[in-house]
Amino acid sequence: MTTHFLRLYTDTHAAGVMSSPLPPVPRAIYVVTGSAIVRAAGQAASLEPNSAWCATQATTVTAGKNGVRFLRWELVRKDAAGASKGAMPGSNLTLEQDIALDAAVEYLMRCDCVGFPAGGEALTHVHQGPGIRCLLSGSIRIDSEGVSHSYAAGEAWFEAGPQPVYAAASPDTPTAFVRVMILPRTCHGKSSIRYVRPEDADKPKLQKYQIFADEFIET
Repeated sequence: MTTHFLRLYTDTHAAGVMSSPLPPVPRAIYVVTGSAIVRAAGQAASLEPNSAWCATQATTVTAGKNGVRFLRWELVRKDAAGASKGAMPGSNLTLEQDIALDAAVEYLMRCDCVGFPAGGEALTHVHQGPGIRCLLSGSIRIDSEGVSHSYAAGEAWFEAGPQPVYAAASPDTPTAFVRVMILPRTCHGKSSIRYVRPEDADKPKLQKYQIFADEFIET
């Protein structure tokens, strides 16, 4: 097993500001508001709200004409943790979690978004890998291992994967969160969810998924 940090930063850049070069680690960037140009390995991508990008190379982010606020996840080995900070003006570490990955397994980094209608729920389930979620809108209650936590927009939480989770979205308004999970490559393009109770697998599901990227990574 190898031990890593999975980190989520919330970054805010004024118009035209370019980040210092971020080190070459597995990384996902999701734009919440504004726009940005992301550059890595000689390529560039233009990101608007509700769009994301993943890569493993050194990266720069340049804010658009109206500035940008984005979420940035990084996966870093503990023995190289000092190289991962990527500190920039307007950057805040929102959540950090240590995770153990099997050196014999090949992994991918998935960035996706999950949306619920008012009163939606995710029946008790597990995932095939760990991840950090950040709520974009609405509210959500997460029940796991006998403990319940509620989150508001902008707040983040970690789910280990194998621990059963039940999620209840806001009863009054649509709810959405964006997440990054570290999954086996066998999940490429496929759902990672498994329902704990067999009878729940065929029940109608209210949540909707949008996968932005499944990036193969080396750990």
